[in-house]
Amino acid sequence: MVEGADRPSAGTLRLVVVASIAGAATGVVASTFGLLLEHAASLRGDLIGWAHDRSVLGFAVLLLVVAATTTAAALMVHRMEPHAEGSGIPRVEAIVEGRADPGRARILPVKYVGGLLAIGGGLALGREGPSVQMGGVVASVCARVTRLGRDDLRMVVAGGAAAGLATAFNAPIAGGVFVLEELFKRFDPRASLATLAASGSGFAATHLLHADDLVFTMPTLPAPSLSQAPLVVMVALLCGVLGVAYNRAVMAGLRFVDTTRVPVVVRSLAIGAAVGLLAWLAPGWVGSGDNLTQDALLGHGAVATVVLMLAVRFALGVVSYAANTPGGLFAPMLVLGTESGLLVGLVAAKVTTLAPGMAAALALTGLAAFFTASVQAPVTGLILATEMTGSVTWLPPMLGAVALAMLLARLLGGIPIYDALTARSAHNARVNLEDKGLVA
Repeated sequence: MVEGADRPSAGTLRLVVVASIAGAATGVVASTFGLLLEHAASLRGDLIGWAHDRSVLGFAVLLLVVAATTTAAALMVHRMEPHAEGSGIPRVEAIVEGRADPGRARILPVKYVGGLLAIGGGLALGREGPSVQMGGVVASVCARVTRLGRDDLRMVVAGGAAAGLATAFNAPIAGGVFVLEELFKRFDPRASLATLAASGSGFAATHLLHADDLVFTMPTLPAPSLSQAPLVVMVALLCGVLGVAYNRAVMAGLRFVDTTRVPVVVRSLAIGAAVGLLAWLAPGWVGSGDNLTQDALLGHGAVATVVLMLAVRFALGVVSYAANTPGGLFAPMLVLGTESGLLVGLVAAKVTTLAPGMAAALALTGLAAFFTASVQAPVTGLILATEMTGSVTWLPPMLGAVALAMLLARLLGGIPIYDALTARSAHNARVNLEDKGLVA
C-alpha cells in the first residue's frame, strides 16, 4: 500500500521537473525570438527611412524586400513544414487534447525563422502564437528524451505552451491560465502543476537573459465609478461586435486561400507588396502593432485617425494571416481592442468632460473585451491586461465589459477563433486523406 501510494507522488514530481526544464528551454527560445524581432523591426524602420530618401528606387526596393520576406516565410511553411502555419495554438490544442501527435522537431526552426521573416518584414502578426507552438515543440522533445508517458507528454506540451506565452507577454500567470482555460478547459491539479511550473521557469529564464519591465506603460487612471458605466458598456458592445466580425473575416480569408488556385508564390508576393506599400505610406502601422497599442493605452489619438487605423489594421490582420506564414493573432487583437476603447473615449470627450486618463482606461478595457469576444477566454483576458500593464485600478469595470462582450459574441453566434481554426485544420487534414485515397 505504501509503495503504491508513493508512485503518483514520484510521477508528479518527475512531471513537474520535466515541465520546469521544458519551460526554461522555452524561455530561452522565445526570448531570443522576441529580441531578434525587435532588431528586425528596427532594421525595417531603417530600410523605410532609406527608401524615402531615394524616391522611386527606394519605393521599389522596399516593396521587393517585404514581398521577398513574406514569400520566403510562406514557402518555408508550404514546402518544409505545413504544421508551422499561422499561430500554431490550434495545433498545440489538438496535441493536448490527444487528437494529434506532437509532430516533427523541425517545426521549431521553420516557425522561428519563418516568424522572423514574416513579422519582421511587416505583416500584422504577433510573436505570441509562434512562441506558444515553439514551446510545445521544445516540451515534446524534453518529454520524449525523458520517456514520459503519453498523458504526461501532453501535460508537458501544455506547460511549454504556457512558458511561450508567458515569455512573449512577460505574463507568467496569464500564460498558465490561458493554457488551462483554453487548451485543457479545466483546472486539473496535475495539469495545473505542470503548466504553472513551466510558465514560471520560462519567465525566470527570460529574465536571466534580459530584464524586462512591463510590456505597456499606463498613465494614472481615474477611480472607477458607476457614472462611467455607459462608456464601459459602449466599449464592450463595440468590441463584442468587432471581435465576432474579425473572427469571421479571418476565417473567410483562410477559406479563400484553401479554395483558390492562385499559387503560393503569387499570393505571398502580392500580400507582401501590399504590406510594403502600407509601410511606405504609414511606417508605424505595419508589423505586430505593439507601438499602436502603447499609444492607445496612453490615450493618444484623434477620432478620424483612430477610425482609419481600425479599418486598416482590421483588413491588414486578415490579409496577413491569409499569407499562411508563421505568426499569431494576439498582438493584432490588442491593437484592435485598445483602439476601439480609445475611440469611445475620444468621441465621448467631444460631447462631455472626461476625467484625466479616462481615454486610456477605456483603451485598457477594450483590450480585455476584444480579446474575450474573439477568444472567449475571459479570465485570461483580464489577467493578461493587468499583467502587461501592471494596472489593477480598472479591474471591476473590465470584468463587466468582458462579461458583456462575451455574452454579445455568443448571442451573435461567434465561434471562438481557436476553435474555428482547429475545425479548419481537422477539415483540411480529412480532405488531404481523401485526396490520397486513405479514407472513403
